[in-house]
Amino acid sequence: MKPTLTAAACAAFAGLLLLSQSAIAEPKTARQCNDDWAANKAAIQASGKTKRAFVAECRGVPLAARRSPATDKNQYATEAEAKANCPSDTVVWVNSASMVYHANGSRNYGKTKAGAYMCEQESIAAGFHAAKIARRAAI
Repeated sequence: MKPTLTAAACAAFAGLLLLSQSAIAEPKTARQCNDDWAANKAAIQASGKTKRAFVAECRGVPLAARRSPATDKNQYATEAEAKANCPSDTVVWVNSASMVYHANGSRNYGKTKAGAYMCEQESIAAGFHAAKIARRAAI
């Protein structure tokens, strides 16, 4: 009788373990998030969110975890947030890995792996510098 009770208890425990693991939501894959982006691209872009930010959020990767801790101050996850906080300044994309900022319209604006949106003057004060192409165009 004891072996039957032990077997039943083990089976019940194994069943509960399987149920608890399947109840935990699996994060979406990059492909699923890219498909979501493609299906709702216009609406997502209208909210000021880049594809990179959308996919990171969709997969459950907080943008704050991707940024350098030394440059987190005055950085924004979306362009809309930055525009709301920089009404009298230009919004730029800062690459926190290279300490370079990119103006709207440049090929790297909103596209580097490590970065965020900032007000241009705040980015300069934080030690970022303009991309070489932008500096050449200003001369």
